[in-house]
Amino acid sequence: MDNKNFGNNKLPSFTKLDDRIIAKHSSSPSLVIRMNLDEENSTEKNPYFNGSNEKEIKEYFEE
Repeated sequence: MDNKNFGNNKLPSFTKLDDRIIAKHSSSPSLVIRMNLDEENSTEKNPYFNGSNEKEIKEYFEE
């Protein structure tokens, strides 16, 4: 079977992909995991909370 590049020519070859998502890499790593050890109040010990965005933080982190 010949190795032909089908599909969009702007996409990288499947053999050159280093991830399962065809997208640009993030400038920083990110991982979000919710555990039973998390604080009940999402504004406590939260590195993303700076004191001015309490509503947005609670909407994002709390169920």
